Amino acid sequence: MTLQTLAEDAVARQDVPFVVTMLGNAGGITDSASAGDAAEGRPASEDTAFRIFSMTKLVGSLAAMILIDRGKLSMETEVASVLPDWDAMQVLDGWDGDTPRLRAPRTAATVRHLATHRSGLEYEFWNADMMRYLQATGAPPSLSGTRAALNYPLMFDPGERWGYGLSTDFLGLVVEAVSGQSITEFVTSEILEPLGMSRTAFEPDGMEDRLAQVKARGEDGGFVPFDLSPPPKPEVYGMGHCLYSTAPDYMRLLRMLLRGGELDGTRILSEGAVDQVFADQMEGKRFERMVATVPAVSADVDPFPGAATHGFGGLINIEDVDGGRRAGTLTWAGVLNTHWWADRSADKCGVVMTQTLPFVEPGYLRVYAEAERAAYAA
Repeated sequence: MTLQTLAEDAVARQDVPFVVTMLGNAGGITDSASAGDAAEGRPASEDTAFRIFSMTKLVGSLAAMILIDRGKLSMETEVASVLPDWDAMQVLDGWDGDTPRLRAPRTAATVRHLATHRSGLEYEFWNADMMRYLQATGAPPSLSGTRAALNYPLMFDPGERWGYGLSTDFLGLVVEAVSGQSITEFVTSEILEPLGMSRTAFEPDGMEDRLAQVKARGEDGGFVPFDLSPPPKPEVYGMGHCLYSTAPDYMRLLRMLLRGGELDGTRILSEGAVDQVFADQMEGKRFERMVATVPAVSADVDPFPGAATHGFGGLINIEDVDGGRRAGTLTWAGVLNTHWWADRSADKCGVVMTQTLPFVEPGYLRVYAEAERAAYAA
């Protein structure tokens, strides 16, 4: 069965309202498919623009790795040495009624902790205490784009475990402080422009005729329109969620990684730096299952049959996936079900993109699994 047929069948059985899938290797794009309407009266295509949310995290992590590669930053750099405000961060240590009980962290957060989600920061969507904190204090949501959203307490001491949150947003602030440029300037000049990612941007300006519509799974099993986008013109462009992109653009980023840091004659990272991106950076810790607090936003997240670890910018499966990616593959996703993977062992990469909630719901996961199997059967 062709990739195109798989995409069309997925839309027909309402696994997704639409999908754009693209597969490739170090040499180029090997297959692609689009099916369904990305918006009313507008078929999905390679030109479709997506709110990629946490697919942004790879870009933010690579921005930091560029500085590490140039000797301007290290994985062991303490965050507070670059961002003095970090010293004010406290750890949530329990509750006195509805009042959060806070204490000073017992360990210092490092750049490595930020890149591997071990800083102590967690999103409210997968941490009940974080959700309770927001409700008790009236603090703004984590994806609000406000500076106030950077003042949440840590949920654990840095380095203690894995926890998914705003760590990459702080990594972006580190890049700004060390480079002397805004994160928009740095990412544009050091990653997007050199890679020819001309349809990736911090704002959706000019994308009106290409931007996909967000939909949520309705009670009847179909899809209904839903309003969710990164905050426009935010106080802080969070490198955990702020970018818009297309399938072909993001594939250029992944193919650069498969090629050891270079694409079309332009080098972004040294081969050694790319090795570090794909290396286990968790210092003995492991990925922990993400238990959803808002089922309408996300199902529980547990992507692999075996244990998983984290590199410098993505999750890494420790075991081969039957009929799919090899051990050591780097991967992550955006909350609207835009997913990517890069497998150096098999020289394969891919994106499977739609714009739906909940995250990792069964219908979407079936589409993703079929696309991956097609990639490895080729």
